[in-house]
Amino acid sequence: MIKYIFTVMLAVLSITATQAQRMTPGQKGLEVNAGLLSKEVKDNYFLNLTMTVNSRGGNYWIWGAEYTHQFADYRTLQIPLETYTGEMGFALQLLGDARKTVTLNAGLSAVAGYETINRNEATLYDGSKILDKDHFVYGAGGRLSFETYLSDRFVLLLQGRTKVLWGTDLKQFRPSAGVGLRFNF
Repeated sequence: MIKYIFTVMLAVLSITATQAQRMTPGQKGLEVNAGLLSKEVKDNYFLNLTMTVNSRGGNYWIWGAEYTHQFADYRTLQIPLETYTGEMGFALQLLGDARKTVTLNAGLSAVAGYETINRNEATLYDGSKILDKDHFVYGAGGRLSFETYLSDRFVLLLQGRTKVLWGTDLKQFRPSAGVGLRFNF
């Protein structure tokens, strides 16, 4: 009889779908994000590589590196503006279901990096000089991300982000929107 009960229990357990625990404290993730900086010029984009470490309650720490590429128009020429930044911050879970299939998170981070204008070339083709210089930049960043689990390891992210940078000759306020994919290991 015990063998029969054990066999039935094993059959029921194998039929039931099981899910791994999501967002467990200490779990690490690696995410890749890409997006647009502004809708005026389609070649203004960012690429971001971020490592996350989950803490309690669906919150997580953020360590990331980002490259932004945009253009400024000058007559018939487009001058490249590039920024390389690193960030460290924390994201709080604002909303989420019990299984953490869908969550809404808000994050705040410290940002520091370097920006270059026209790849450090001050003179243009017509003899004009660019007065803005390359600089080290620093500031703060914020993000609002909608995250949904595609599987127990893959997370799809939709993000609205902004950075406020000081020490720059360019725009101080830099909003962006993007999409990303995180792999939890």
